[in-house]
Amino acid sequence: MNAFHSPISSKQKVSRRRWAVILGVTVRPVRSCFVLFDPFLPGMEQSIEQTTEVLLCLSPGEAADLKEGINFLRNKKTGKDFILYKNKNRVRACKNVCKHQGGLFIKDIEDLDGRSVRCTKHNWRLDVSTMKYVNPPGSFCQDELVVEMDEENGLLLLELNPPNPWDSEPRSPEHLAFGEVQITYLTHACMDLKLGDKRMVFDPWLTGPAFARGWWLLHEPPSDWLERLCQADLIYISHMHSDHLSYPTLKELAGRRPDIPIYVGNTERPVFWNLNQSGVQLTNINIVPFGIWQQVDKNLRFMILMDGVHPEMDTCIIVEYKGHKILNTVDCTRPNGGRLPEKVALMMSDFAGGASGFPMTFSGGKFTEEWKAQFIKAERKKLLNYKARLVKDLQPRIYCPFAGYFVESHPSDKYIKETNIKNDPNELNNLIKKNSDVVTWTPRPGATLDLSRMLKDPTDSKGIIEPPEGTKIYKDSWDFEPYLNILNAAVGDEIFLHSSWIKEYFTWAGFKDYNLVVRMIETDEDFSPFPGGYDYLVDFLDLSFPKERPSREHPYEEIRSRVDVIRHVVKNGLLWDDLYIGFQTRLQRSPDIYHHLFWNHFQIKLPLTPPNWRSFLMHCG
Repeated sequence: MNAFHSPISSKQKVSRRRWAVILGVTVRPVRSCFVLFDPFLPGMEQSIEQTTEVLLCLSPGEAADLKEGINFLRNKKTGKDFILYKNKNRVRACKNVCKHQGGLFIKDIEDLDGRSVRCTKHNWRLDVSTMKYVNPPGSFCQDELVVEMDEENGLLLLELNPPNPWDSEPRSPEHLAFGEVQITYLTHACMDLKLGDKRMVFDPWLTGPAFARGWWLLHEPPSDWLERLCQADLIYISHMHSDHLSYPTLKELAGRRPDIPIYVGNTERPVFWNLNQSGVQLTNINIVPFGIWQQVDKNLRFMILMDGVHPEMDTCIIVEYKGHKILNTVDCTRPNGGRLPEKVALMMSDFAGGASGFPMTFSGGKFTEEWKAQFIKAERKKLLNYKARLVKDLQPRIYCPFAGYFVESHPSDKYIKETNIKNDPNELNNLIKKNSDVVTWTPRPGATLDLSRMLKDPTDSKGIIEPPEGTKIYKDSWDFEPYLNILNAAVGDEIFLHSSWIKEYFTWAGFKDYNLVVRMIETDEDFSPFPGGYDYLVDFLDLSFPKERPSREHPYEEIRSRVDVIRHVVKNGLLWDDLYIGFQTRLQRSPDIYHHLFWNHFQIKLPLTPPNWRSFLMHCG
């Protein structure tokens, strides 16, 4: 049985989003499709997948020239006009069309703060810093466009169609009985949802590490976690990162129930791109289009949405039961381009920060311990304020911070653990309470929220049932050995007896024609050169492997990688997230520039199939 199921008829093809130029406007192609064949109810429902249209492209130079405040721009090919408002590093944008009768906005000379524009038809005024009309007050909000940076730091204005797909076929909230909808926190980003007589699980990472050996579970999952997974009617996996798509967890599940329905979004890089290589036997993976309600039964449906910053890999989800919405934005940087449903019953999102090798794994130049500490502190504060502002804007009835409960527990990563300070969920919840009436929930493993009780009376003592007294909340031991053995097995692989593996691997990776020279050094646990390990240069301008750095002017990076992880990644054709997000590298660069094209390629765009090492060894022999 094929493990993957497409949510369209057999006469149609599943196509990944590709760019196409039509009449001077770049679009991701629209396709008619059918909602996934309901596993519980017969019948299908025809609909159109949510798409994204590029309305304006700015070159890196044009993006850099945007002034602080209001910018009026025109797409010369289409003749359409736009307004961009820049406030430091944040850019908001909209069409230059008044919502009243379609008039054109111009600069408002009476606005001393430089935030408002005035309509030439009836003098309506729009504050583009908030996208709200101030004259007449309290009237409308301007439809906001999605702003994305492209791979070369250019800027794109995107329009989602439909912008609010959850408004299709709206349902009014119905009465919920006590106990009818219950949400149980298991660990990290994993929630077990009881929705009537159905059960749904989010992002099960319940055993083993994530990102090779860099992340381990902070919380002790409930002892019955595997039984809970086996009893689920469906599982949603948001994206391919291993703290959400956990193959060690799914291996345990597949041993008991390989046909469990798993749902993922139709991302450009498939969520389960590495399923065959993983050896996990799952037979019921369903890829669904964005922005379409997937009907489970008469009361339950869900909708997967793309991220506005990382649409090629990240998704979020809205679950609706009897008209009550649960919004899970997971790790999305700008879910659905920043357009989200307001006043949902429950919202959950990440909060912690620290999910990157920057700046902890960097050294040289400005990267002193003092600079790192100040940077981390400032970035965590920005994230807290952003999450608090988002919750205030969306006004969910209940908010839950999750998807940030990991720890760098292996002894060799003690420095990262001490340096990579993460946000406290209680601090975020206290910040939210200062600015709104939103009820907050800091979850503990095994705790259950009764949605009906909490919506009726947030002070109900039975609204949140905490785990029994004496329940172990935090892990204090981790089974490192089995997982480190898997990594260590790659160190002595026959592949690495032949130095030509270097050329073979980077040719397979397919990144070139870019002026960057990288020195790769295999290291021991302490990032000292590994005895007998490889130390080599890669010139990505012509994909050569020189003995010395070229004489031309070039950016340079030095990447030290633990030998067990880098060889495991190379052998299996894995993405470099295991190295970078997993804290398994130490980096220096000159000049201090982030090479987006390079890192984006090795973290997202490597080939879907691993190198053909069998053929390589045959030729070596």
